[in-house]
Amino acid sequence: MDQSRLKPPIGAKHSRKRVGRGDGSGHGTYSGRGCKGQKARSGGGVHPSFEGGQLPLIKRLPRKRGFVNIFRTEYNIVNVGKLKVFAPNAEVTPQELLKVRLIKSLKQPVKILGDGEIDRPLMVRVNKFSAAAERKIVAAGGKVEGI
Repeated sequence: MDQSRLKPPIGAKHSRKRVGRGDGSGHGTYSGRGCKGQKARSGGGVHPSFEGGQLPLIKRLPRKRGFVNIFRTEYNIVNVGKLKVFAPNAEVTPQELLKVRLIKSLKQPVKILGDGEIDRPLMVRVNKFSAAAERKIVAAGGKVEGI
């Protein structure tokens, strides 16, 4: 096969529409723009967000309602009351919490919150503690340690 003989299939190529070349061309007088009006003018037309004169969407939406912090750290939350599943003097780590299904994943850091009561001493080693959780663990004879 000779590359110099390659041609696109018939009907695949179209010649450019030459407008404003007289009435005999088929695209004379108004050059395919119809009669008068905004869209017939040079540079005419409306911007993409124009909605025909009704109040635009961007103006209908409520504004200044706060923001979302994209740098926020999401924690796995565990309350002190849930730590009763561990034996006294046990070491509580994110891996142990995952084993007893108190957290779903190790991808996020773990934070212990102070809801509930604890009645046994535990060595708790996680990323963060609330002040109330720390007080309750220490009051029960346990220790807290950040990772």
